[in-house]
Amino acid sequence: MPKSPQDFLSGLQQQFGHLVPDVARVARDDLEQHAKMAVMTVISRLDLVTRDEFDAQSAVLQRTREKVDLLEKQVRAMELQQQKQQD
Repeated sequence: MPKSPQDFLSGLQQQFGHLVPDVARVARDDLEQHAKMAVMTVISRLDLVTRDEFDAQSAVLQRTREKVDLLEKQVRAMELQQQKQQD
């Protein structure tokens, strides 16, 4: 299952915490904050949807595809019927 942005940021912060020694805690905290803001800026610019929204749209698309398939069959049947009447 894909990570949420919050999970990703938490993991990123933990990795920063392990990489930078305690002596540089202030610099590390500042770096974490800037990294978090940068990631959130990038994420906000992306056109992302939640999994629920994606699944709902997939279901709508599937129903639409089924309706189109049915209509295509009906059109073919009507065309065949019209051809038979003309012959």
